[in-house]
Amino acid sequence: MLSFLSIRDVVLIESLDLAFHPGLTALTGETGAGKSILLDSLGLALGERANAGLIRAGAHEARVTASFEIPSDHPVQAILTEQDIAADNEEPLILRRVVGADGRSRAWVNDQPIGIGLLRRIASTLVEIQGQHEQMGLADPTTHRDLLDAFGVPDKTRREVKRLYIGWHEARLALEAARREMSEAAREEEWLRLAVDELSALAPQTDEEVQLAAHRQALQRNERRGEAVAAALSELNPRDRRNSGPAAALRAASRALHKLLPAPGQDDDLDEGFAQQQAGAQEALAALEAAENALADAESLLARLVADQDVDPRLLEQVEERLFALRAAARKFETSVTDLPDLLTRLKGRLDALESGTARLEALEQAATEARRTFMEAAEHLSVARAKAARKIEAAVEAELKPLKLERARFVAQITPLAEEQWSAAGLEQVTFLLAANPGQPPGPLGKVASGGELSRLMLAIRLVLAGRSVIGTLVFDEIDSGVGGATAAAIGERLHRLARDMQVLAVTHSPQVAAAANHHLRIGKIVKNGQTQTNASPLPAPERREEIARMLAGDVVTDAARAAAESLLEKR
Repeated sequence: MLSFLSIRDVVLIESLDLAFHPGLTALTGETGAGKSILLDSLGLALGERANAGLIRAGAHEARVTASFEIPSDHPVQAILTEQDIAADNEEPLILRRVVGADGRSRAWVNDQPIGIGLLRRIASTLVEIQGQHEQMGLADPTTHRDLLDAFGVPDKTRREVKRLYIGWHEARLALEAARREMSEAAREEEWLRLAVDELSALAPQTDEEVQLAAHRQALQRNERRGEAVAAALSELNPRDRRNSGPAAALRAASRALHKLLPAPGQDDDLDEGFAQQQAGAQEALAALEAAENALADAESLLARLVADQDVDPRLLEQVEERLFALRAAARKFETSVTDLPDLLTRLKGRLDALESGTARLEALEQAATEARRTFMEAAEHLSVARAKAARKIEAAVEAELKPLKLERARFVAQITPLAEEQWSAAGLEQVTFLLAANPGQPPGPLGKVASGGELSRLMLAIRLVLAGRSVIGTLVFDEIDSGVGGATAAAIGERLHRLARDMQVLAVTHSPQVAAAANHHLRIGKIVKNGQTQTNASPLPAPERREEIARMLAGDVVTDAARAAAESLLEKR
């Protein structure tokens, strides 16, 4: 329900804060006091059209904030969740609207900025306004089917129709998808067969590219190591005879130095200089012999490394051929190597579907036909239930019309069959509430065949019949008593009071009978402040309330008789 309304700088309202309560609240005041401004302000918070003319003279913007208490299971909660708007079940839901001097407006929900369309969508679940010039809610034909169902159709029946419709819808989607697949597969059958044969021959494996790339890298490393060892061995023991190599050089050096050594039997008594040369030659020969031995050891070690190398020169070539073949196939089919196995599976599936498609298609057609049959059967039960509910709601509404001075009116809940393409989870028909305001007049849309006051009273009758069956928590009537008085006004007041047991009702009224029926009373008036006329509103305690109702009865001069009549009206509440 609406719990609080804060208005700043709207037309004649400079600053106004109003608290609202459960039950029926009457809003009264003299003509021109500003009751319509109050409703316009509420309308702003609910997303109605804004313009710069609503801004109070001298102000740069108009602001309205409306707070609502909502239960945790209210449909607005789903909207807030869908839009990722923070909400706390323990805190009020706050709608805020600001209109600038250029006529543009901004909106917030719980201090989160939103578009005006979303604001209207949220507000439509919270408040319904029935006025002299604009009707919302019940006047919207798109709401009538749900309202009729809520009135007299079992929830189980509606849930079953919805479940079966979803099943039929899914069966139709599966059938349509299968038909498309078969049609596409038939057009490309030859390509499919060639692609499946090629990929099957290639037989790509999961993660094969990664494994082949790693294997190739390892083989390339081994090949480079083998080439390095062979190159070193070739340097030590060249096969090219033109290159003697280090071993032959060492042997040649040894032979040359041996010439410095004395021949066997030669006199060793040589001069000191020659003796030193011989000693040096001996040391050099020893070093050359050590170098020859080391060189022989190195050559032996390198030869052993060459012998230990287990490199198949064809293996790297085979790995690369396989890797390059996979990558070429991936480029050809415009996919990745990783996805080739899945592609083969999908193509085989499409080929299999083509080959076995007729049987599968027949099975899907049969399933769709059966799903349609079961949906139709349940939907026809729903149609029967709706027809019964329509006759009941017509009788119930018409029973409320006579006391509301609409005894000549005829209310019709029209059920119109829909074309199959318009069927939905809600069934096979649309429901429209119609009204024939006078005998002999054909029923027409609610908003077109009745005056503002008549339509508001009709809406009251329908709301009474649907009491407790709507998610709307606040209902606003603007001068529902227009053009009536006496017993009819009393009947309206009594019915508003009764309706307020199930929902919060705000009634802008000139009728003392309606005002007296209220649980709460707000008086709207004008004051002059700093030379400017301003609208204000204040709740009335019991004595002031009696005086206000007496004024409504008597006019400008309130008499004791008017006060007594007001007291009598209040006692009847």
